[in-house]
Amino acid sequence: MKRRDLLKGGAVAAVAAGASTLTAPAIAQQRIEITIVSTWPRDFPGLGTGAQRFAQRLSDMSDGRFEISYFAAGERVGAFDSFDEVASGNAQIYHAADYYWKGKHPAWAYFTSVPFGLTYTEINAWIRFGGGQALWDELAADSDLKNLMCGNTGVQMGGWFRKEMNSADDFKGLKMRIPGLGGDVLSKLGASPVSLPGGQIYENLISGAIDATEWVGPWNDAAMKFYEAAKYYYYPGMHEPGAMLAAGINKDFWEGLSTADKAIIEAAASMENDVMMAEYNAKNGASLTKLINEQGVQLRKFSDDIYDSFGQAAAEVFAETVEHSDLARRVHDSFVQARAEVGGWTKISDQEYLRQRNRVLGV
Repeated sequence: MKRRDLLKGGAVAAVAAGASTLTAPAIAQQRIEITIVSTWPRDFPGLGTGAQRFAQRLSDMSDGRFEISYFAAGERVGAFDSFDEVASGNAQIYHAADYYWKGKHPAWAYFTSVPFGLTYTEINAWIRFGGGQALWDELAADSDLKNLMCGNTGVQMGGWFRKEMNSADDFKGLKMRIPGLGGDVLSKLGASPVSLPGGQIYENLISGAIDATEWVGPWNDAAMKFYEAAKYYYYPGMHEPGAMLAAGINKDFWEGLSTADKAIIEAAASMENDVMMAEYNAKNGASLTKLINEQGVQLRKFSDDIYDSFGQAAAEVFAETVEHSDLARRVHDSFVQARAEVGGWTKISDQEYLRQRNRVLGV
């Protein structure tokens, strides 16, 4: 071997050795530990599996640099303790429905769903292009959080009842599990709304501690076996026409991330927002058929009179909500504008098309 080649080979080896000593620590420094807590039971269809899918996607999209520790409700903290766990920095992300935090500020309800609110497509438009995200950021910043859309369950059912609901008077004295501003609406009608995490609803319904419950829709509700305690299944729900779920991220943690890592989290959350809604739409119809044909569930539609009562009560709730603060009023006003503008378009696009399609097909 020539001396020149020997020297060249030695130089290459030296560079390679230097690179190996630098690469390992650099990679180690890039690893980011992320603890995720959720408000859902482990492996619960849609909500729980969607949160777990989001967690796995964060790991996959970062090629393992994000080291994820996922905890379902009750495994690290209670379901409703997830907010404080992340706001304090003890965990980095929660997956939840933000209307659970309306006791902290009523504006949180708008970033899940409110009575007579926005559907899935409408709330996406509001958050992304109607000023919703900026208002959400302002609200969340007060609790050291940054929040992103991370799932949706679509238009929800009105709930499970032990008796037929023929008029607004039937809600008087009713103990019903229903969170958010929807619970406040029923309170105006004389009901006693109860907020319970998903894992505690069945036992309370079976025991008689509550008389009725809403949850999500046929796919989830069938898994919860509510039909064992209540046979009357009402639709449509006025309280959650497009329940958006959230990834709530500790703001200090978020601001310490690189632009690329923020983009990974945003992309994973956005993908779950799409995938979860598709899964609910794919599975709700077949699940409803089974509930009716195999479990003897009685499907009922709320009357127009009952819905009118819901509307009057909702107007009272909103009037009280906007008096809370300037931020609550600005969030509500922005939501109302989106409902008018986006909803006005869907009325002549989606709704009219579906009406004509169903008429032609005899559906």
